[in-house]
Amino acid sequence: MTTATGRRSPNILLICTDQQRFSALGAAGNAEIETPNLDRLANEGTLFENCYVQNPVCGPSRASLMTGRYVHSHGLWANGVALPSHERLFTKDLAEAGYDCGLVGKLHLAACFGGRTEPRLDDGFRVFRWAHDPYRGSSENAYHRWLRAHRPDLYEAATDPGSDLTFDTMPTSAHYSRWIAEETISFLRQDRERDKPFCFIANFFDPHHGFGAPQEYLDRYDPARLSRPVTTPDELDGKPPIYTEASQRSYAGHAKGYAEYTADELQEVKAAYYAMVGLVDDEVGRILDTLEEEGLTESTVVVFTSDHGEMLGDHRLMLKGPMLYDVAVRVPLLIRWPGHVPAGERHGELVQWVDLAPTLLEIAGLDASPAHQGESLLGLATGQAGWTRDWALAEYRDSGHPYDPPVHTTMLRHESWKVVVHHGEPATGRARTGELYDLARDPDELNNLWDEPAHAATRARMQERLLDVLVATEDRSARREAFW
Repeated sequence: MTTATGRRSPNILLICTDQQRFSALGAAGNAEIETPNLDRLANEGTLFENCYVQNPVCGPSRASLMTGRYVHSHGLWANGVALPSHERLFTKDLAEAGYDCGLVGKLHLAACFGGRTEPRLDDGFRVFRWAHDPYRGSSENAYHRWLRAHRPDLYEAATDPGSDLTFDTMPTSAHYSRWIAEETISFLRQDRERDKPFCFIANFFDPHHGFGAPQEYLDRYDPARLSRPVTTPDELDGKPPIYTEASQRSYAGHAKGYAEYTADELQEVKAAYYAMVGLVDDEVGRILDTLEEEGLTESTVVVFTSDHGEMLGDHRLMLKGPMLYDVAVRVPLLIRWPGHVPAGERHGELVQWVDLAPTLLEIAGLDASPAHQGESLLGLATGQAGWTRDWALAEYRDSGHPYDPPVHTTMLRHESWKVVVHHGEPATGRARTGELYDLARDPDELNNLWDEPAHAATRARMQERLLDVLVATEDRSARREAFW
């Protein structure tokens, strides 16, 4: 496959983590965390400082990545909901254009609870080494198959309820993050079709909770020396009531809440979270080294990102859910393409996950689909085009564990302001409320201005802008055949 200029289309390596907040990266200015390989990727490419996902939980967010469409358009509105079969993944477009496509790890475009195997769409993947997560096995859990073949003793121990060993604390050589890297390296060295460009997606499971890592990585961090959660004692008094509820118990009562942790336990969680990122970072380093050894660095576009963030005690909250704070919906985005994307660049423009599908298609020399709702980042990344969109949209539609009554929130980031509408009747029986933040003065989103009379005009302007954005992002990809 060649581009319009006659060159062979570049390879694409998309590396995605699960639940990595934008700040869990040394290159983002976090002096506490050690991520030398991701920092290397940022220094050799471009770091997008304000990349927003379209939903703060896995399934809806990943559907927006793979389709290039907003949650209200692609229809996968919650975990456990299947992406409609008519939705098209960008990997199918690449495969039809001659790319050799593969995936290892998580996909999460359909329900896979209780050992079920996630059904596949016509996704374009020739190589498909899937595991929804490292824990609940199914007949198709490729990590469990690999672990049983390589270390049956460790597999048996991890599945023994009486054992202290868990999949999270597995030795590094048998850990699921190592497995993701091993499968990626295997593809690069021997499994790819060498007469074609490739698109390979490496979907790491970490730093998703349960907050465990091999001991050698836990030893890197002293919990007592890490920063404390970003909050104030009375912060929840000025925030929507769902946050007080979620602070007590996460996941609509299904998981431990912030209030159930001691101060020392919160620090231990942060240390474990950083340790998980550190393991992923080392495995990314091994993958980058393999590209170099195989002579693929110059011909491969590497994209690193994450599907959403993690509250990690900030705002007196843990995990994820109906919250649309930056630590939940703003993620790392790094793009390296030697000779095309300038090294060491930083971009502060508001970009989104829906932009990645059209970006990767343009990199491959293909046109975006009329159904794609994002914009290609290639011109911005290469310096050949400017950027005009000054907003980002995220939607939560009772998307995680369901609440009673349901919780629906919608966020608009516009310029330096953020509004989050907590919807009421007729969407849900909950009272309508919201959040308004001046990120220029309050980047940590501690001071909610929603009910402040001095900011009533700004709130109205942001809500009106949100209505306009929702209309602009409606799906009007169906072709109009005539005027009547």
